[in-house]
Amino acid sequence: MRKWQIVQRFLPILTVMLLLAGCGAPELSALDPSGVVAEKQLSLIILSLAIMVFVFLVVIVIFTYVLIRYRAKPGQEDEIPEQVEGNHKLEIIWTVIPILLLIVLAIPTVMTTFTLAEEAPEEGDAMRVEVVANQYWWEFRYPDHGIVTAQELHIPTGEKVYVTLDSNDVIHSFWVPAIAGKMDNNPGLTNNFWLQADQAMTYDGRCTELCGPSHALMNFKVVAQEPDEFESWVESMQNFEDVAEEEVESEAVALGREVYATNCISCHAIDSTQEGGIGPNLAGFGDREFFAGLFMKPSDDPESANEELKSWIREPYKYKPDNNMPEFPESQISDEELDALVEYLHSLTLE
Repeated sequence: MRKWQIVQRFLPILTVMLLLAGCGAPELSALDPSGVVAEKQLSLIILSLAIMVFVFLVVIVIFTYVLIRYRAKPGQEDEIPEQVEGNHKLEIIWTVIPILLLIVLAIPTVMTTFTLAEEAPEEGDAMRVEVVANQYWWEFRYPDHGIVTAQELHIPTGEKVYVTLDSNDVIHSFWVPAIAGKMDNNPGLTNNFWLQADQAMTYDGRCTELCGPSHALMNFKVVAQEPDEFESWVESMQNFEDVAEEEVESEAVALGREVYATNCISCHAIDSTQEGGIGPNLAGFGDREFFAGLFMKPSDDPESANEELKSWIREPYKYKPDNNMPEFPESQISDEELDALVEYLHSLTLE
């Protein structure tokens, strides 16, 4: 096969690959920063990219010049060109220039690294959050507010949020590209950094350390709210209470509450101050637009969302292999009880 035929065959594939490389959710891109941390990191990306492009172009220009300038001319096919070994001037140039480029890259990188590793001040009203990773879900603790939530991290806009990172099992990595960098959650070792969101919106987060068969499904959301909205959410979480048994008006909710107490309460807390459960804390579950790290609850199609939730409860391994949640077959929870359980979960709102 001729070379041009090979190129002709692979060119469309290469073109498609390049086009697909540009696809992706805008809220999951480090190239569209929405906070000072992400802006600093984007600056480092641009700086390192500029240095790499500069080196690449210099090498290509020199390579092309030498290729043309010293090519074999007609009548010189059998001649051996002059052999030159050792040139102090050239050796100094190609040694000093890379060192200078590394210094240019290293200084802002080290300065930014230390800046972003700043720990929360011991005094003052600094916003603190403890992020604890589990296979395959996230817990977010607010030590100054005395509340715990899961899968959705709420933060105020325009304010530094000091984060500590830990893990209960294996190594994970916390990454919110639009507002924060990536840092590992290590079991037995606490890492620190801070993040900041300037726009009130919901950002996507991912685990970026291969942590098991369902690593790619260990997603979470960061809900950045205006400060007054965030304070309102904190107050609602602090005052969150399960509906008292005597106050339950719906028979389905009452039945679902019994099903939860029998099958779920040993792993899932609904007390917004309780941390460290086997599964995610479900306080405020009814207000979340996202559950299990992979299902959205579309407000325009609640029936589909309910079916996904019921399917998840029945066969969690089907969606997240190797997760810790057991299956609940019909022999353990009947269809009627499952409908009631879903009804009860939706009743766990902050209102």
